[in-house]
Amino acid sequence: MSSEKLHISYNFIHKLCQETAVKIREDGKPDVIVAIGGGGFIPARILRSFIKLPGEKNIPIQAIGLSLYEDMGNGEDAIGKEVIRTQWLDFGALSQHFDSLIGKTVLIIDEVDDTRTTLHYAVSELYKDVKEMAEKLGRQDEITKFNIFVLHNKNKPKRAEIDFKMLGGGQYYAARDVPDAWIAYPWEAVDIDEHQKQAERQGFV
Repeated sequence: MSSEKLHISYNFIHKLCQETAVKIREDGKPDVIVAIGGGGFIPARILRSFIKLPGEKNIPIQAIGLSLYEDMGNGEDAIGKEVIRTQWLDFGALSQHFDSLIGKTVLIIDEVDDTRTTLHYAVSELYKDVKEMAEKLGRQDEITKFNIFVLHNKNKPKRAEIDFKMLGGGQYYAARDVPDAWIAYPWEAVDIDEHQKQAERQGFV
């Protein structure tokens, strides 16, 4: 891994979302967005603004919490090996107020595809839950499409791979492929002015 952090500005993230939203919409507007917390929340909200056209019904954003990073006790985080589910979809409430995810186009969003462990878990578990629900309701013939969007995909060997059969024809979108370096996002910054200066110096504005 490179020793230099990549500092990404809010403006740059906004532009990445705007750019990729065109491709996502061309492939089919999602019915629901599932943001992986906490890094997926801000990109999900920005991306929705560009996918949804004026006059169209809003796209609901649902949140799931998955933890992979471990606190090393020295103020730094390290990448863990086990995914911990801290928050998941309430399928009962979702069905009551939205219908279910069966037969829908779902867009899963996270900020970075590092080891791919978290994305693999999210796709596998959502696929399993929707499949079980479809079987209970006798709706196995309805195909649920899962799309994936990340701001950055790190060019490195992954610890897990996504089974594209589970995506139901969905696509994987990475706004940018980047080297294996630590990415500093603006919502993590203590001093946002200094963060912005570093982003400008590195050209991520």
